[in-house]
Amino acid sequence: MPGPLVVNDSVVIPEAELVWRFSRSSGPGGQGVNTTDSRVELTFSVAESIALPPALKARALERLGSDTITIAASEYRSQLRNREAAMHRLAQRLREAIAAPPKRRRPTKPSRGAVERRIAGKKHRSDVKRLRRNI
Repeated sequence: MPGPLVVNDSVVIPEAELVWRFSRSSGPGGQGVNTTDSRVELTFSVAESIALPPALKARALERLGSDTITIAASEYRSQLRNREAAMHRLAQRLREAIAAPPKRRRPTKPSRGAVERRIAGKKHRSDVKRLRRNI
């Protein structure tokens, strides 16, 4: 389970940059919920990371709004599954933060034929409704 976090093909976060904390979960677990530390908190500092190139780091810091990401997972009874869920969510969050911005839309306008067809359709519909009226 422990190991580097693969965000995408070019970004891999080393295990040393991930900070884990464990505590007792309030979720399901029966009597064991009072004795096992199954809740997981995963913290990653974007600002201090050496795994992210400077351009991606700047983009992530701008989009995230803070320099650290903390993910808490307590939906499973086992600590291992909560660790996997936290790593998966952190990878997804980082993927979204470092993604390239979408391409800008090129403004276009409808063709002359499209405008004429639309107006003709509206006139036809208007005529149909006008002919239904009582005279």
